[in-house]
Amino acid sequence: MIGKNFEVLSRGFLKVAEDAAIAAARTMGQGKRKYSDHVAVEAMRKAMDVVPMRGTIVIGEGERDEAPMLFIGEHVGRARAEDLEVDIAVDPLEGTNLCATGSPGAIAVLAASTGGGLLHAPDCYMDKLVVGPPARDHIDLDAPVKDNLQVIAKCLNRDVEDLVVIVLERERHMRLIDDIRTAGARIKLITDGDLSPAIAAAVRGTNVHAVMGIGGAPEGVLAAAALRCLGGGMRGRLVMAKDGQAERLKKMGVTDLNRVYTEKELAPAEDLLFVATGVTDGAFMRGVRFFGGGVRTSSILMSLGERHIRFVDTVHVDPGSDVVVEF
Repeated sequence: MIGKNFEVLSRGFLKVAEDAAIAAARTMGQGKRKYSDHVAVEAMRKAMDVVPMRGTIVIGEGERDEAPMLFIGEHVGRARAEDLEVDIAVDPLEGTNLCATGSPGAIAVLAASTGGGLLHAPDCYMDKLVVGPPARDHIDLDAPVKDNLQVIAKCLNRDVEDLVVIVLERERHMRLIDDIRTAGARIKLITDGDLSPAIAAAVRGTNVHAVMGIGGAPEGVLAAAALRCLGGGMRGRLVMAKDGQAERLKKMGVTDLNRVYTEKELAPAEDLLFVATGVTDGAFMRGVRFFGGGVRTSSILMSLGERHIRFVDTVHVDPGSDVVVEF
């Protein structure tokens, strides 16, 4: 179980996310999306090498031929006989375009569980509906948008007009956007990165009440892991957008392509660790801040088994620097 190894693994994973975020943040605003992702992957992989675990990447940068590092099936960690075996889902830079343009919401993220605790989702799409704890057990992916919004509003003791729904700004969502506006709710359109908003939907005070629409399936599994820790709810269905994806899913053990998953089915482990570090400013984490003699990071660290949710503000002081740390 991760529980008895929580403190050691959590410190290791926090450094993994922080290192990836810092590396990506150094490229922020340079317009080099692929390069930003590349340096984040390199930093995350290097930091994983010293974590006391025998880790297997189950959600990563793609297949071995497509990704030189952090590919699905890759073994990571210190890998000694006494180390715990864990499955790991990573997104070294969620929101590559956001980082490249200096826009809000880019994060470095990973989740870990004991074996079989995370759905092995290939790089396809997922139709998602994400809400906070009060509405967790009352949503239906196949219900009309208006009905879901009314249910969410009732669970939150609000009017539908008070709700803010996050939707990726894509042509495929034009009907969804129309339905939400017709129902009376407000929409915040985002250009990229629906994982951070999904987490925000389960945190009170972020002014995000739901996330709707089609986004990445790997990000959906990561979101489910975070929502398990936060008590939020999710419904998701895999969407085939390319030839060969259905066959790939079946090889990975997914036989019912029409199945609607809950957050507990996407991340079924009873013991989960989730870590995210802000690259650029977001709803509940600040981005990486550089200053003379050091770096400051903002992270969230969650454990389902330990029932811990930690907001971590870390100042990384350069060796030999004589820095005065400000609150």
